[in-house]
Amino acid sequence: MEFLTEQLSNFSILSFYGKWQLVVCSFAFIALIGIWWHIARKLHDYGQIWLALSVLCWSFSGAIDIYEGQIGIEKVTKEIVMLDQGKVTSDPSSTSTASIQGWKSVFSLFNSLFILMALPWFKYIPASIQPMVHSKFWYAIIGLPFLFSLFPTLHKLIANHDLGLISELDVYYAVLTLAFLGYVLWSSFIHRRLPILAWLSVVCIAITFLAQVFKLTENFQSALLLSGIFKTSLIMLFFALALSWVKELTENIIPESNKIWLGFKVSKNAQGKYLYAATLEGIPSKNQGSIRLTPGHYELLYRFASKAKDKDPWLEIKPKNDERLQRSYDIQDYNEIKRLLVSLLDGLFEKGSWTQNKHYEPLKTALFEMSDKRERKIKLRLEPEQITLKKGV
Repeated sequence: MEFLTEQLSNFSILSFYGKWQLVVCSFAFIALIGIWWHIARKLHDYGQIWLALSVLCWSFSGAIDIYEGQIGIEKVTKEIVMLDQGKVTSDPSSTSTASIQGWKSVFSLFNSLFILMALPWFKYIPASIQPMVHSKFWYAIIGLPFLFSLFPTLHKLIANHDLGLISELDVYYAVLTLAFLGYVLWSSFIHRRLPILAWLSVVCIAITFLAQVFKLTENFQSALLLSGIFKTSLIMLFFALALSWVKELTENIIPESNKIWLGFKVSKNAQGKYLYAATLEGIPSKNQGSIRLTPGHYELLYRFASKAKDKDPWLEIKPKNDERLQRSYDIQDYNEIKRLLVSLLDGLFEKGSWTQNKHYEPLKTALFEMSDKRERKIKLRLEPEQITLKKGV
């Protein structure tokens, strides 16, 4: 009877924990998606979506815990009634079937996978792992261990048969994820001058690792307690990371070049006059990045964009005091670029509201690159896939 009472208590705790996990993680998922929708969506930054999906996996695990807890309570209650009536009872511990644990492992694996898929979107990745995280093989590096861990888990789910330690591969995959996540979180908070959050991320990763170890033991209540602590802490760190990113955006209005998308548009007004405009998506502005330009500025920017898609993307600037009539240059005067930048900034922000240090110089650095050989050559810093050429009406 004492064993049955303990089992009833454990299933009640599991059901309560599942409800907490379902509600809190669903709320966190919606909040993270909300931050992405209002801010990161305009910057084409999808890292927060992957983090939100990883939290959503915990919501599904919470639903599984509720189901397991409820059927466990019903079965143990029935066993207690049968025992009171002097009837033979079965083993109530068999309530927690391998298939139910298999579903939890599947969601745990997807949680780890989504976190790893978010890492390439982090701005501050340690130099020692940056080439690997940003390489085209990153998804293969994280995908192959995921598939290797998924197949035994699916076997446990479908066959309702536990394979021992090999069926807990989600734990080993989670440890791999923790190593990468902890390193990147530390680097992100340190670079943003938030050392307290950096150390808290270390503590959180340590607690999470301890929770993974306890999953391999029979210490049910300690494992559940650690799971609740690390999930709450990690969610708070995700929000702290998002807010620190928003804070950085407000301090650095002009993003890096890989966050900017350039487009062109020509239209006619009611009087039949041609109107020229460029779009700079990724830069928060008063008009969602659409900028009216003079025909001269439009043609210069379009020339830069067209060359960026060629094998030789460089434009040559005419040197001062060069009177050779037979020589043709792409840009007649360096001040043309300066006037183009001023026109872009006037279109992005209120005229007179932008400054040299916070707006002009960062935009110049993000858009243009000068030749290292001092050849009076300049090119657009954006990659060809970041440029959409559409010149027609």
